Amino acid sequence: MPHPISRRDLLTLTAAGALGAAAGGAPPAAAAAAAPVVLTVGRRTLEVDGRAASVFAIRQPDGQQGLVTSIATPFRVDLRNDCGEPTLIHWHGLTPPSRQDGVPGLSAPALPPGASASYDFPLAFSGTLWMHSHQGLQEQSLMSAPLIIHDAAAPRDEQEVVLMLHDFAFRSPQEIFAGLRGKAGMPNDDSGGGGGRMMMTMDLNDVAFDAFLANDRTLADPEVVRVAPGGRVRLRIINAAAASGFSITLGGMRATLVAVDGHPVQPMTGSRFPLAMAQRLDLLIDLPRGRAAVPVLAVLEGAREQTGIILATAGARVEKRAAQAATAAPPLDFAAEAALRAARPLAPRAPDRVLRVDLTGSMHPYVWSLNGRTYGQDTGLKVSQGERVELVMTNRTMMSHPMHLHGHVFQVVAGNDKRFSGAIRDTVLVPPMMSVTVAFDADNPGRWAFHCHNLYHMHAGMMTTLDYSAA
Repeated sequence: MPHPISRRDLLTLTAAGALGAAAGGAPPAAAAAAAPVVLTVGRRTLEVDGRAASVFAIRQPDGQQGLVTSIATPFRVDLRNDCGEPTLIHWHGLTPPSRQDGVPGLSAPALPPGASASYDFPLAFSGTLWMHSHQGLQEQSLMSAPLIIHDAAAPRDEQEVVLMLHDFAFRSPQEIFAGLRGKAGMPNDDSGGGGGRMMMTMDLNDVAFDAFLANDRTLADPEVVRVAPGGRVRLRIINAAAASGFSITLGGMRATLVAVDGHPVQPMTGSRFPLAMAQRLDLLIDLPRGRAAVPVLAVLEGAREQTGIILATAGARVEKRAAQAATAAPPLDFAAEAALRAARPLAPRAPDRVLRVDLTGSMHPYVWSLNGRTYGQDTGLKVSQGERVELVMTNRTMMSHPMHLHGHVFQVVAGNDKRFSGAIRDTVLVPPMMSVTVAFDADNPGRWAFHCHNLYHMHAGMMTTLDYSAA
C-alpha cells in the first residue's frame, strides 16, 4: 500500500515543477521519444480539521499530484491501479480517441487492482484541465488531480498557482447517496445544504458536507503561497467538488478572467467569479508593490461556508479567515456566462443538426434523467461525422445542472432565445427552467458520455451517450 502523505503534499504547481523541461517545450522528436509519465492511483491519509480520513490520490513517483506538461509533448501516460478496487481515470477537457477517454463501459473496462493501462495521443490545446475517476462514486473521495497543459510558445512572465476545490464528507459516498435516496435512516436534505440554511426558490446543495477543501486544506490551516510584490499571478482554479458550486472572491481585490475550461476568453475584470462543478477559471492578479496578503476564497453558492488559500508576499501579515463568510454567496445563474465572449470562437457555420435534450428529474424521489429516461434506459444521441451540431438543453427541474460533453469542446451560443458568441467550454451550467444552447463540430468519432457533473445526479441517472462512427 502506498505510504500516507501529508496534506502539504498538494502544493502549488509551477513551471519549475517536475515536468518543467517539458513545459518549456522539448523538440518534437525528443518529445515523441520521451518515456511515458507514470501515474499511480492509490490511497493516502488526509487530515481534515484535526481528524484523519482515507482518500484517494493520483500521483507521480515523486509524489506530485496530477500532471503538468506541454502541448508540444504528446500525452503519454502509464496509469497504474494501486488503490485496491477497480477504477478508471477520465482526462477531463481533453479530446482523446474514444477508447482512451476513461469511462468504464464506454471507453474501456475498469482497471482491476494491480492492473495498468497506457495512453498515447496528441494534445490539441493548452490550458487548465483536470483528471478524475469515472468509476462509481470514487470522485467524491478525492480521486482527482490537476492536469495543466502549457503553451510552450506563450510568454512566461507570471507566477502560476493552481487551486483545486473539493467538497468533503467523513461519510462514505455510498452512505451519502443512500441518504439522498431516503435510505439508511438518513433524511433527504434539499433545504439548501447543511447548517440550517433556508429553502430557496431553487434547490441548492442537496448534500450537507463536513468541510470544503482548497488544495486539501480548510481555512483552519490554509495553504499560504508566497508571491512577489508587484508581480503577476496566473491563478488556475479547478472546481473538483462532487456536488458544490462556488463564488470566487479575492478579499475585495479585482482580477482579470482570461480563460474558462482551459480556453481563452476576451478579458473581463471583476471581483466575484462563479464556478460550477467541473468548470475551471484562469485569473490574472496584479499584486500590490508593498507587503500584501490576498485571500482567494471560494464561497459555497447560496450559503456562507467557504474555503481558500492565501497569496502572501514576504513579511506580510496573514490574518486568519473564518470558515463562514460574512454573507451568503448568491446562487449561480447565467448572467456571467452570457457576458463571456470566446477569444477564438468556432468558425461561423449554420448547424447541420439540432439536438434537443430536456433535463428532467426531482429531489423526491431522488431520480435525475435526460428526456425523462435514466442512463441504461436512454436511447442516446446520434450525429454524423463532420456535422456542426447545436445541442439545446432545457432544464425542467428546480436545480441547476452542470452539463459536460466528453471528447469535444463546444461554444455557448444562446441562453433561452438570446444568441451570442459565448465561451468555448466543455462544461456549462444550465440553471432551473432555462434553455442553454451550445454548438460543436462532430470531429471525434466514437461513443461519448454526456452527463450532469453533479456526481449524485449522474449516479442517479442523468447521463446518456453521443454516438457516431468515422465516415
